Amino acid sequence: MFSLLATFTVTSATETDIYCLKSIKDSMIDPYGYLNSTWDFSNNTEGFICRFMGVDCWHPDENRVLNLRLSGLGLMGHFPPGIQKCTSLTGLDLSHNELQGPIPSDISKRLPYITNLDLSFNNFSGEIPINITSLSFLNDLKLDNNKLTGHIPLEIGQLDRIIVFTVTNNRLSGPVPNFRGNIIPADSFANNTGLCGKPLDSCSGHQMKFDYSFKSGFRKHKITDDDQAGSSPTRGLLEEGIKEISMLEKRVTRMSYADLNDATDNFSENNVIGQGKMGMLYKASLPNGYVLAVKKLHDSQFLEEQFISELKILGSLRHINVLPLLGFCVESNQRFLVYNYMPNGNLYNWLHPMEEGQEKAMEWGVRVKVAVGLARGLAWLHQNCHTVKIIHLDISSKCILLDQNFQPKLSNFREAMLMSSTCASSVNSEFWEMAFVKEDVHGFGVVLLEMITGVDPSNMTGSSNNVLNEWIGHLLSSSDFHGAIDKSLIGQGFDAEIVQLLKVACTCVDPIPDRRPIMVQVYEDIKAIRERCDLVDDSSMLTQPEICPATSEKSVEIEMAEFQ
Repeated sequence: MFSLLATFTVTSATETDIYCLKSIKDSMIDPYGYLNSTWDFSNNTEGFICRFMGVDCWHPDENRVLNLRLSGLGLMGHFPPGIQKCTSLTGLDLSHNELQGPIPSDISKRLPYITNLDLSFNNFSGEIPINITSLSFLNDLKLDNNKLTGHIPLEIGQLDRIIVFTVTNNRLSGPVPNFRGNIIPADSFANNTGLCGKPLDSCSGHQMKFDYSFKSGFRKHKITDDDQAGSSPTRGLLEEGIKEISMLEKRVTRMSYADLNDATDNFSENNVIGQGKMGMLYKASLPNGYVLAVKKLHDSQFLEEQFISELKILGSLRHINVLPLLGFCVESNQRFLVYNYMPNGNLYNWLHPMEEGQEKAMEWGVRVKVAVGLARGLAWLHQNCHTVKIIHLDISSKCILLDQNFQPKLSNFREAMLMSSTCASSVNSEFWEMAFVKEDVHGFGVVLLEMITGVDPSNMTGSSNNVLNEWIGHLLSSSDFHGAIDKSLIGQGFDAEIVQLLKVACTCVDPIPDRRPIMVQVYEDIKAIRERCDLVDDSSMLTQPEICPATSEKSVEIEMAEFQ
């Protein structure tokens, strides 16, 4: 990275970056008008392109592009031919579009300094060009869910900086590259016609059928008649569920019970890391060193629909603040869901330690980071215009998981509702949709109050919202906001901002739903508070502009940030 930065210090901001963006706009079919409506080149001031949707600059007042994040815009066409004019580009995300044609054979000439390249979920075809192995700064390459054929260039394994490499759901065959000392999990190569070699099956006598082993990752497992004829008391629902599961297997890897059993040491009590309404959560350790979380659902006739709901929703969602679902298992009447392991557990346990007298270890900056991430994730779910809008309906600090960097991940979508964002809807349906959205806003507000006050929400809500509403009413009518704030946060230099965040929380839990803001506005308000606290992370920033215009017709861009 130092050598990369040293290279850029001698590169001046020129008209080439402006030409680069113009050529991208001109070469793409933009059916939803995102680029046409937000990329306005009539402004000639320095740094004006840095305010374009999906554009990150090295400096906000300099026309020099650092990252392009154009994911999920419905763009059509081919790989943009003028991209090499963005001479200082390090990150390119064109995922979840409708791009087609080959990956350029001279891609290293077009993207000489690229570190992160995401072309996943498009219709790119042909072979992976050998020239891609000349991208010497590359550490993240995602080519999954395209129509790529042929072999993976073995020289890719010689890219010593590469950490992430995914080619799932293509038509690739032949041996897998040896990635030196880097561990690339087996599921990065899943659902191709004939790949082999570590971490997959040996290439000797390898068949074209792809069936990779959990001993190096996971093993796909066909749905059998025994599965369908299991002893579940919900036979009819199960049969319907099996049909849906078969369709969802293209998005979520099906895993074998035997391998999950091995990874959890026969679902040992020593590996239990949590328990919820749906089931028990276990820590699963893979032979290759990866650690995952396996949720074993309770044997209940009421959970089949919730199991399908999690598969449908989490299997199709990819956002930094939504817990990624990696796989599932159906074994007779048993159901399992497999997720990324979150080493910092859930938010509730950080705010309310089990041991008496134990001090709360979550400082103000971390709480703000969690609040921003959660607001960003909910706003994205509510405004996601390219698939469906999703209403969570069960938000609490217990379903907010924290990764190694305390980036929040929203989980537990068992009660979630999916609403079409494209079909025509009546005034009545829009009314009910907004009513459900405001329920999520209320749940977020309760979590925000919990982070600010340190009060367990069960002590606020009780059997109804009366206690909570009375408490909020007292806060709003009192000038002594400081009396409600967690004492560990007072006097750290952020008292004014804490009070501002408390006021945002109060608007979210307003007893009259119509007066509550939508999550897009909440996100913008909290982000502004974070910036006033000078708490913006200096980590690499990723922008995912996939949020629909709000009811005010103002287009809002949700940042996708803080990969550390």
